[in-house]
Amino acid sequence: MTWIVFSFIFLIGVALLCYLFVFRGWMLTWGTTAAERRQILPGDAFLPGARSVVTRGITIDAPPERVWPWLAQIGQNKGGFYSYAWLENLFGCEIVNAQAIHPEWQRIERGDQVRLHPKMGMPVMIVDQNHALVLGANGIPEQHIPPTTWAFILEPAIGHGTRFLVRWRSATPKSLYDLVFNKYLLEPFHFTMERKMMLGLRQRAEACCGEN
Repeated sequence: MTWIVFSFIFLIGVALLCYLFVFRGWMLTWGTTAAERRQILPGDAFLPGARSVVTRGITIDAPPERVWPWLAQIGQNKGGFYSYAWLENLFGCEIVNAQAIHPEWQRIERGDQVRLHPKMGMPVMIVDQNHALVLGANGIPEQHIPPTTWAFILEPAIGHGTRFLVRWRSATPKSLYDLVFNKYLLEPFHFTMERKMMLGLRQRAEACCGEN
C-alpha cells in the first residue's frame, strides 16, 4: 500500500514538473514568435511592474477592418466572447455568443465597461479602431483579480490578413495563492477560454463579409 502511495505522489510530482517546465511555457506564448513576445504593445505602459505576462497570437485570413467589428462587440451583455459559453454560464455569466455583427454594439469608447459577468466588468483603457482594444483594472480584491491589462491587437499581415495578438499582464503578488491557484488552475482555464475565443473570432471574421 505504501508503495502505491509513493508511486502516486511521484507521478503527480512528475506531472507538475512537466507542466511547469514544458507545457506552461507553450501555453503562455501560444501561437507567437519570439519577436512578438518582445514587442511593446498598446497597454503595456499602464502596468510597468507586471509580474505575469502572457502573449498569444493567431493569423486571420481577413483584413483588420473586417476583424474589428467582431472585437468591438465583445462583452457579456453584447456579443459574448466567442468561447465556450456553456462553460462560462456554469459560473453565472449568462453569455450568448453572437453569430453576426450588430451595429448597435459597435460604439465603444474609453471609460466604457466590457462586462465579463453580470456583476463584473473591466474598463476600456484604449480604443484605436481597427488596431487596438485594451481593457484594464486596478484590481478587484473580492474577485481575487490583481491590477491587470488585457490587450487585443490587430496588425496587418501578408496577403491582406490580420495578425491577432492578445496580451494579458498582471501584477500578481508572490504568494502561495499565486503558486497554487494562478499557475495550476487559473492559467490553464484562461488559456482554454482565450484560445477558443481567438479561434471563434477568426472563424467569424473569415466567414463573414462584415455586414449584418
